[in-house]
Amino acid sequence: MIERLSLQNHDMVEQLWSLQHVAYRLEAAAIGLKEYPPLPETFDSLRSSVDEDFYGEVSADGELLGAIVTTPAASPACLEISRLMIHPDHLRQGIGASLLKYVIDHHPDIRSFVVTAGTLNVPAVSLYRKFGFLPGESVTSSTGAGLTVFRYHRP
Repeated sequence: MIERLSLQNHDMVEQLWSLQHVAYRLEAAAIGLKEYPPLPETFDSLRSSVDEDFYGEVSADGELLGAIVTTPAASPACLEISRLMIHPDHLRQGIGASLLKYVIDHHPDIRSFVVTAGTLNVPAVSLYRKFGFLPGESVTSSTGAGLTVFRYHRP
């Protein structure tokens, strides 16, 4: 079941922090990085996030299987998807698609969405393209990885 995640729930924040780290390593491998800087976010900084909304696919027993995080963009009619992460044990089960659909469906007032993905992260790129996101500008991360900005405009 997809739900909005409470950052006041200590267990959920621990699961988010852990998921973020394992997904980050998976992303780094997918885009070919041999070395990557540690994530700067701490448990406390994650817990005190105020500009982000966290949604997660949570199993019946409370396990966080995947999460999507949104941030308001410069325009009030645009929403940025700042993170989409799936636990490696639950890849290829449609969780990413469900989370993305949930965010789009539950923000009917938002006209456009933007997300940045590793250009070589084939599963992520495929998912965004499947939902109608179109590739835009390309940028390079501080680690030298190629990133693509994808945009979706509601019809």
